[in-house]
Amino acid sequence: MGQPAGTPERNVRRRRPVWPALTGLVVGAVLGGAGYSLMLWTSTTAYCVKCHEIRPAYQTWKTSSHRVNSRGVVAECSDCHLPPSEDIVGYFLAKGKHTVVEGLSHALGRPYERDVMRRKATASIPDAACQKCHSDLLYPPMSRGAMLAHRSMLYARKGYEKRCLDCHENLVHKPSALYASE
Repeated sequence: MGQPAGTPERNVRRRRPVWPALTGLVVGAVLGGAGYSLMLWTSTTAYCVKCHEIRPAYQTWKTSSHRVNSRGVVAECSDCHLPPSEDIVGYFLAKGKHTVVEGLSHALGRPYERDVMRRKATASIPDAACQKCHSDLLYPPMSRGAMLAHRSMLYARKGYEKRCLDCHENLVHKPSALYASE
């Protein structure tokens, strides 16, 4: 059974232009790259210290072993205060949360309570942030006492769990009267 005369063929494929899809891909790539670059830039120590509330923490970090040490290794703010960059979702969520909370606090004129913020910052640092750089806690050149202390923390018995910052809270950001005026 054929088609009646004068009826257009229904199975003709229409060609759709490719340019909307290509434009979308290019715009997506540009926005993604810009967002990623912005995320990296706002994760630098130089960016963090733009907030005057962070300056005392920056001053103590500058004189700590996490910036000045014999190995030349420098731990930036994001190394401790954000999830590892390999955890892309966690990293972006933490950055977003910091941005919204800090931005709203400034916009609403809330006072910056240094002690409260210090406690929150300390509580939010996971042991994994310390252990990604300090993986050799059970080996020389550590003293025997230090190795045993770290071993009891890493392999704690139930009820005896500790966090790295239980013992090392003031290792980087030492409270100091020298920086109190800032």
